Amino acid sequence: MPTSELTFRTALEADIPGLVELIESAYRGDASRVGWTTEADLLEGQRTDPEGVAAVVRNETGRLLIAERDGELVACCQLEHRGDHAYFGMFAVRPKLQGGGLGKIIIAEAERTARETWGSGEMRMTVIRQREDLIAWYERRGYQRTGELSPFPYGDERFGVPRRADLEFELLVKPLV
Repeated sequence: MPTSELTFRTALEADIPGLVELIESAYRGDASRVGWTTEADLLEGQRTDPEGVAAVVRNETGRLLIAERDGELVACCQLEHRGDHAYFGMFAVRPKLQGGGLGKIIIAEAERTARETWGSGEMRMTVIRQREDLIAWYERRGYQRTGELSPFPYGDERFGVPRRADLEFELLVKPLV
């Protein structure tokens, strides 16, 4: 998909229902298995909810970046300014569009936005450590594993219901110079 077909903008309150649907479709349930970013084998339940998305949309130190094609929401990602670095999260691409290069375009736009808007010298993210395929994808984009781990929020079903007891997040970083 050429970048000329995409438009990028910051999410608005009116986008929240569509964003929740997009994020859920990319990570949970059978619909997510159409793409390769599914977490359905690791987690059941929800990936996010309207309140969680609204908190990102309303965050004054960040934005939820939307990619649209012909007026259709096709991808999104969270960007948050955290001093000398930016945080990247809530990344979702429509499952039927995964594997075609759209993710590369979105992450490049997110990096450009963080660098140009906030002067961020580094992008950080956390990824479920057991998602080796996803971590490898980020490594091909220049992200490095740090070995810094943080616990999965077991018992908080807002983030899903774990199907295994060893989930944890790993911090990945990339210089934006």
